[in-house]
Formats: sequence, structure tokens, C-alpha cells
Amino acid sequence: MNFQFSHFMAPLLCVCAALTSLTASAEGGSLADIVKRGQLTVGTEAAYEPYEFVQDGEVTGYGRDVLLLISEKLGVKLNQLNLPFQGLLPGLMTRKFDLVATSVGINEERAKRFLFTRPIGIVNSTILVRSDNDAIKSPEDLNQAVLGTQLGSSTIPIVEAFNAKLKQNGQEGYRDLRLFTAYPDVASALENKSITAAIIPSNIAAVQMRSNPGMFKDIGSIGEPKVLAWVVHPQDKEILEFVNTTLDELAASGQLNALQIKWFGAPLNLPTDGYLPDGALQ
Repeated sequence: MNFQFSHFMAPLLCVCAALTSLTASAEGGSLADIVKRGQLTVGTEAAYEPYEFVQDGEVTGYGRDVLLLISEKLGVKLNQLNLPFQGLLPGLMTRKFDLVATSVGINEERAKRFLFTRPIGIVNSTILVRSDNDAIKSPEDLNQAVLGTQLGSSTIPIVEAFNAKLKQNGQEGYRDLRLFTAYPDVASALENKSITAAIIPSNIAAVQMRSNPGMFKDIGSIGEPKVLAWVVHPQDKEILEFVNTTLDELAASGQLNALQIKWFGAPLNLPTDGYLPDGALQ
């Protein structure tokens, strides 16, 4: 399987430039530091509707509403920085933010390096093809297809595992896997036929199908549902505990449920335990 990165070097250089342009003073640390600064600084990739996205030039969505409640509890302003996903975790480690508040899939590799909050979402890895594609009707028909997904996403190992499954069943596997800076870019590549199928989260797939009626069809999903959470620097356990406690309080009061109905149309069935892999930082 051939991973193509060359077309995406320019966006990655933009990530570096964006991080460099941020304030040089370190964020993160303790709650006292945040209160002293008067703002909670978070890194977000606002390209994951309805969790976080841009509308009328402003970041909005479910995550934004929750962050505003967390900031209000702290008595500080919310400073939400919108950056490409590939710059978020490196930026967290260099303390550009107090936390990464975007929908990050929990996996074993990340959980050994970062602290994950309580789950804030859950999605499936959905397969979209063009509506005029009659050759691919199920995931098993992806043999020798050109697939696309987001660079650096937790969808990649799911795609790799399904490719191995195809080969175990005597097939050749995918012809190519192409990686794009953001999930909407994957959908655009599918629309212009640069790829045969897009592997994207179910919430993004629903948005793309709603925004482009008649263009795409959903032929199923691969892998297990993906639990999503926010990410905290491994040394900032006080911040982690505060966020988790606040999420528990919002759930108990019904406010979290109300926000989920507002943005998703129904409450999310989120796990309360067992969501971290073995060896995860806690």
C-alpha cells in the first residue's frame, strides 16, 4: 500500500508557521496559571461538524458550547485557536495550549503519550463512494480501490487493519491510500474522482451527504466505533481532573444531554469506563 504525502507538504508548512506565530509565552500548567492569565487557551481543528466547525468566520459547535461552560466555571475567557490537526498535539507538548479541545480518537499510541479526558463523542469509520459508482456496494468490494482519509488521523490504523483482513481473505488489498490535511478535503477528492472511496467519521459523512445531495452514498463502515476525547499535557493532571469533574457535573445536571440534543438531535451513548487502552497515562 502506497502512502502519498508529497501533495500535502504545503499545508504542513502552514501548520508550522501557524504554531510559530502563536504567543511565545507557555500555556498549560496549573489552574492557578490559567486564572492568573484570565483565559483558557485551547487548540482546535474546526473541521469536524457538529463537534467543532467554522460558521460565519467563528468557531462553533458542540465542543465550543462545552468549553464556554468550562471557562465560565473557571471565571476566565475562552481563547480557542483554530489550527490544522497535525499541529495540535505537537503544540500541546510545547505548551502552546492548556489543552487540545478537538475530537481526538483514543488509541493505544496516543494514550501512552498524552492524558485523555472523559469521552466527548463517538463515531464510526464510514465508507463513502460516489452515487454513480455501482461497482462498490460493500466494504468487501474495496479490493484494489484508491482510498482517502485524513493525514495523522486515528482512521488510518482502522484502514490498515481492514486491508490486512482483505489480504487474509485472498484478495490483493487496496491499490493506494491517499492522505489529506482535513476530512472535508477527502470528500472533495472523492467528488473530483481523485479517489475511489473516502473513509471518514460518520458525523463528517452525514454532513457531506447533506451538503452535496445525490453526490455520495454510504456503503457501510469498518472497524469498531471510535471514542473521542480531548487531550491534556501528560504533566497537567490538575487540568485533566478539572475538565473531567466539570464534564461529570454537566452530565449530572442534564446540561450535557441538552447540548447533545441541540447539536446531534439525540443524546450520545458515551462510555463511562473502559475507554482507555492498557498502558494509558492516567
